Amino acid sequence: MRRLVLCILALALLLPSLAQAYDVLVLQSQRNPAYDEVLKGFYRDQGITRRLVLLSDYAEVDVVRLVREDRPRMILAVGDAALALARKIRTIPVIALMSLDIHRLKSVQANLTGIGMVAPPEQYCNLLRQMKVRRVGVVYNPARSGWYLRQAQQAAEQAGISLVLREVTTARDTLPQLASLAGKVDALWMLPDLTAVTRETTEAYFYFSQQHGVPVVSFTASYLGLGAAAVLDIDRAALGRQARDMVDQLLEGGSGDSMSLRFPKGVTLKTNAGLLKRLKINDTLVKQLVE
Repeated sequence: MRRLVLCILALALLLPSLAQAYDVLVLQSQRNPAYDEVLKGFYRDQGITRRLVLLSDYAEVDVVRLVREDRPRMILAVGDAALALARKIRTIPVIALMSLDIHRLKSVQANLTGIGMVAPPEQYCNLLRQMKVRRVGVVYNPARSGWYLRQAQQAAEQAGISLVLREVTTARDTLPQLASLAGKVDALWMLPDLTAVTRETTEAYFYFSQQHGVPVVSFTASYLGLGAAAVLDIDRAALGRQARDMVDQLLEGGSGDSMSLRFPKGVTLKTNAGLLKRLKINDTLVKQLVE
């Protein structure tokens, strides 16, 4: 009997990963209500096995060793820090959420996919068309948002909108490039570009709006109080549910587009009714036509 017990213990030591294998390793950058909301949507049922690692709870996480020992079938990376760490893994799929770098990094890492943080350009162009603007200014860094602008230009052309583009390579370029748009645009389209839109430059967009009487269309409801006329806000719980659909698809064997990048499906139009009224834009009509 003693020999049998020793054999069982030895086997357990030799094969620790067998008991630890699970479907999804969830890497969360830090404690954040927005991330929690995304994961609430992702944890919609108990159909998958998972392990959550909150990176901010550790001085360092050896993700290569973690994947080797735990043997998850894929990684869900929530936030920029989680994505940066998950990029060390090339052997299993990595699904990234809540990061602006997904599209830029996809081109150099085949096992990376995910869902972006900005609505499809067609939705923005439809909104701008209903607001009856035709010349729309966009300040952007080609290295960060060039992929999006290429699609946006096609959508704008179909909607009868002319994009007036201004390129920046550093945040300090933003103010003079915004100033160069005076008298040349009917609206500003504010992208989630980490170079063009920073804590230091954000107010400049809304000052331009007040000074020249043109609306700013943006990407988050938090800007409505600062002076945005309308935003296409991402539903974070819906983002989590969409990510879960991607995971389920991959777990079931995937298909030809299972590793393709996605735009978020849960997008909500929110407007600053008072500002739209001052700009003589029909808020009710905009909502009806866009939704």
